[in-house]
This record gives sequence, C-alpha cells and structure tokens, in this order.
Amino acid sequence: MKYPFLAGLLVSLPLSVHAQDTEQASGGKRVFTIEDFERFAPRSALDMVSQIPGFSISDSDGQRGFGQAQENVLINGQRISSKSTSASDALARIPVTSVERIEIVEGASLDIPGLSGQVANVIAKANGISGTWAYRQRYRENLPPIYDWIELSVNGQAGTLGWSLGLETDPGRGASAGRESIFENFTGSTGELVRYREEEFTFIADSLGINGGLNWTPANGHIANLNAEYNLWEPDERETSSEFLPDGTLLRETAFLFKENEWNSEISGDYELGFGPGRLKLIGLQRNEHSPTRAKFFGSNVDGTNTENRIFDRTVDESESILRGEYNLSGPNNSDWQFSLEGAFNTLESKAQRFSSDSFDTIVPLEARPDVRVEEKRAEAFVTHGRQLAPNVRLQVSLGAEQSEIMSDGARSQTRTFTRPKGSAALTWTVSDKTTINTSLERQVGQLNFFDFIDNVDLNQGDDQTGNVDIVPDQRWRLGVEVEHAFGSWGAFTAELFGEQIDDLIDQVPIFDQSTPPEPIGEGPGNLDTASRVGFEIEGTLRLDNFGWTGAQIEYEAFMQDTFLDDPLTGETRDFNDATIYSYEFNFRHDVPQTNWAWGLNYERFDEAPTFRLDARRYFHQPQGFAWGFIEHKDIFGMTGTVFYGNILDSDDDFQRIEYDPDRTGVIDRIETRSRNFGGILTLRLQGSF
Repeated sequence: MKYPFLAGLLVSLPLSVHAQDTEQASGGKRVFTIEDFERFAPRSALDMVSQIPGFSISDSDGQRGFGQAQENVLINGQRISSKSTSASDALARIPVTSVERIEIVEGASLDIPGLSGQVANVIAKANGISGTWAYRQRYRENLPPIYDWIELSVNGQAGTLGWSLGLETDPGRGASAGRESIFENFTGSTGELVRYREEEFTFIADSLGINGGLNWTPANGHIANLNAEYNLWEPDERETSSEFLPDGTLLRETAFLFKENEWNSEISGDYELGFGPGRLKLIGLQRNEHSPTRAKFFGSNVDGTNTENRIFDRTVDESESILRGEYNLSGPNNSDWQFSLEGAFNTLESKAQRFSSDSFDTIVPLEARPDVRVEEKRAEAFVTHGRQLAPNVRLQVSLGAEQSEIMSDGARSQTRTFTRPKGSAALTWTVSDKTTINTSLERQVGQLNFFDFIDNVDLNQGDDQTGNVDIVPDQRWRLGVEVEHAFGSWGAFTAELFGEQIDDLIDQVPIFDQSTPPEPIGEGPGNLDTASRVGFEIEGTLRLDNFGWTGAQIEYEAFMQDTFLDDPLTGETRDFNDATIYSYEFNFRHDVPQTNWAWGLNYERFDEAPTFRLDARRYFHQPQGFAWGFIEHKDIFGMTGTVFYGNILDSDDDFQRIEYDPDRTGVIDRIETRSRNFGGILTLRLQGSF
C-alpha cells in the first residue's frame, strides 16, 4: 500500500457502524448544547466546535472577495463579514456562556454560494457583559522566554445593541542549529565533501492586535454589523554560519539578518433588511497593509578576503476594497434564490533598492529596482438556486461570471482584461439520520498573489526572483464526493475523494523580455497550460468509552494527493512545487472520570514535494514527525491550566538543495544537505471566561 499509515485507520471504521446515535438530530442536522461538552470544560465557542466529532474548522485561505464561501462556520446563520478575522478567531471571542447551541447542517441547504459539506452554525446571544481570556508563557532553548502572550475578548449586550472588544499579543519564537554539508566534484551521483557549515537560526517576533465590533438587531428585523481590526507585526530573523574545510579549518563566517515592521488594518460591515418579498444584504470592506522590510547579508573569509556586504530594502503597500450586494428570496417547496453583485479594487505598490559592497566600511547603491504598482478592478454577478429534489435530496446551483482588469505599471507596463465563468453545483443526499453523501462540481478562479508581479531578492539563498506582468489567475474544475457518518456514542467521520483539472496553474517558469525574439531575463512565477491533481482526505473522532476506557478519544486526520504537471524546462511530468504529498495527525485525549484532570498526546507527520527552480531543486523534510503532550487541570480557582511540551521525539528539520549545471537538464554541480535540531518547547497556558 502506498500510504500504509492509513491501513489500520480505514479498516477500523466499519467496527462502529451499528452503534446508536446519541446526539439530537433534526432534519438531517446534528445539534449540540453545552451539556455535550461538559467533560472538556470549554471556555469559548472554539473549544466547543473543536470537540464536535467528525468536524474540523476550515479557515479562509485568501479567496477572491466574498462571493464564494470557504469558511464552514456561521454565527447566528451569518457569514463572518471580515477577511482579517478567521472563523477560529471569531469563535475564540465568544464565551461559552453565550452559546445557546451549535447546529451541524449541510451547506447545500443554505442560501450561501460555495458551501457544501458540513457547516457549523453557532447560535449565540450575549447576556450582559461576558468574555474570554488566555495567558501563555513559552520557553525554548537559546531564546528569551515569552511572558507577554495575552488574549482578551469582552462582549456586551444592551437592548438591541451588542458590542465586542479584543486585545491579542501573539509573540513568536524559533531557534534551530545544525550542520550543513557541501558536496562537489560529482562522478555520476557521488560527490566529494568539500566544505561544511555550522549554522544557527533564531526568530523573534512581536505582535499586537486590537479589534472591536458592533451589532444591531432591532425589532423590525434589520441586522447590522460593524467590525474593525488593527495589527502590528515585527519579526526579526538572524542566521549565522561558520564554514569549515573538511579537516576542520575555519574558512569563512557569514550572517543573514531580516527585519520587518508591518501594520495592517481592516474595517468591514454589513446591513440586512427586508425588501419586497425577500431580504437585501449589503457588505463593505476596506483593508490596508504597510510592510517595510530590510534584508542584510555580510560575510568574509577569516583572512579578510572575499568580503560581501549586501542589503535589500523594500516597502510594500497593499489595499483591498470590496462592495457586495445580495438579495435572497424564499420560494415554494423549500427552495431559495440569491442574486448577488460584487465589485472589488485591489492594489499593491512596491519600492525597492539594492545595495552592495566588497567592504564593511562602505555600502553603495547597486541598483534601484523600478517602482511597481499593480491594480485589479473586478466585478462579478451570480445567481444561486437551491431546492429539494426529493425529501432527502437537495440541489444547490450557482452560476455567474467575473470580469477583471489587471494593470501593472513599472519597467514592464501593460493592462489586460479577462472574463471568467464561475459556478458550482452541489447535491446532498441524506441517506439516513447518520449518513450523508455530498457531491459537488465547481468552476473556480484563483486569487492572484500580487507579489508575483514584482522582483524579489533572496540574499540568504542567493536567488533572484523576476516579476511576471503576464501572469493570470488560474482556473479549475473541481469534482468532490464526500461521505459523512455519525456513529453515535462511538464518534463520527468525514471522508472526501476529489479531483481537479487546472488551466493556467502558477509555477516556476523562465521569464522573457518583450524583445523580438524574446530573450530570457530570469525566472519567476508563470502560468502553465494544464495540470491536475487527485486526492483523498479523512477526519474523524473515535471515542473509546465503549471499549471500556471512559473519557478517552482519538481524533485523526489524514490527507494524500498526487499532482501532475509538465515541467516547463524539462517537459517531464512532476509534482506541483511544494505540494503536500501526504499528511496525517493523531490526537489522543483522556478526560479522567470523576476528576478535573485531562492529559493527551499528539503526533503529526507530513511530506512535501520539492521546490523546483530552473537550476536547482530544494527539499524540506522532518523525518521523525512531530509529537507533543499535555496535562490539564480544568478548575484552578475557576480557570483551566495546561502544560504543553512539544517536540517529544527531539525531531530535526532536514533540507537538501541540488544545483545543476547549466540547469536541471544538465549535470549535478553541487549538493547541500542540512539537519537542524530545534529542541524542546515548553508552554504554560491559563485560560478562563467571565
């Protein structure tokens, strides 16, 4: 079997088929109340949703606008009208005392385009003033401890007006150290060790986020929401390297430094009211980001020769503006219609300059990178219709199109206009109260990364990335079949088989100028004609009470896929750059009966395809996987205290870089192999609600 770790998992599933369902079921939906989660002592809605058997939260991954929903969480039947606040973030801010119930429903039964499969609808209502909080400390080798990791959210309700305020500091710490070996002078696949490096890496970042929200629900049925968020992010990276000859003679010392001082803000809101026979909803969003960065690389041989001193400065400003209108109608026989219009305006501005010198005393401009501005104007229109085909079969169809104008202004300026059809069809078959089968077919248009339009310099790896003004969004057909099954007191699982056919996939390609004939000027992101992928995903919960282990459960997730594209350089079929080949995770938790104690273990592992450049291949790997454990007490003067210890297996991060001459069609020129240990991670957490 190609993925042997799944064999036991798949075989075990039928063991629970005949168990009885103990959750409330109504019209094909599962309903959970606080009583279903008492053994976990939850503090927030996130703690509750995270323990629903067979369900996991899907946070947004940067979708285009608001048109197609990606997050499978609703709050009081409404999508979250923010792109900075994920579903997980929103749930963490709702105290458990405000949650009336959680409904697990089928996405196709809702009048929201793009939703299929299981959706969690959290019914919450604030009573007076309530909130959640968490405080953490973290300790790692060779790094200062974290003492300022705080999360605080306060909610209140006064008549028809609700409000929320939140504060979060989320500092980051990372460190690793190890040896990198360099092989050259290859005879076939065998090379000679010519040098090795002893390297150390540290990452220290500070962040601060504040958020607030207002919601208004007057008696006339209107609904209004206003949200605002502001974040600061200041990462500081350092990597030092000492290079030795094979006999241990110190040859060279280098250092790489990276700093960023980013701020971003977002304000969003929506207003819904009855209008004629249906309901009208208006949504608006404005997001801005300012990101100045500085990368420095300097090094010298121990005898003072071969000195390098390089700097790359860049300031990027981004903005996103969205206006959307939706009109929803209910029809006969449990049918519904939605008509929607959306407009968006996205921008990116980049200013960059590169400096270089062969001494540490002076630094001079090497080149000023051309200022670049990228704009996208986009409009889309959709019609969505849902209806019952049979008492246990429901269909949702969404048809529409988008028109976009992409303008790039810089060294290579141009304006292009595109029209893209989009849509989806989802069929939900409720086989029984326990089993549901969802089939979906989607025509998707991908989200462009505007950084692909501009040049970038990686001083640490010595790679230049050429921006590509000809890049276009990918388009894909996606077919998925998903099975959901609840085993009652045994748990539940969800499994999906999917396939995609992709046009204009973005991958690493040669970049040419606009001369006749075109001349190569570098490499960077570009579009490939066709590509495809197929995969399988499963997640679920197996409760062990029926095996005699009261209070114990196993949560599992597994993902595997094969990806296919024709390499733009060699013509050979290979994986997508950095595509996940497989990943799996097992999470064991035991809430000890008749006590406030719980403990658990987690293990996860993954493998990714290499990153392909024209003259190199890079591969990151964590051969041991990653494991962590915890001990928790659920009532420390009304609070929950948890001790986590990460990296129980003392795992390493491995890296391999293969360089070719003149490119990947030629012979191996150099191989670099690296293994770094990042040590244990101790985290103390105290959390509560009020």
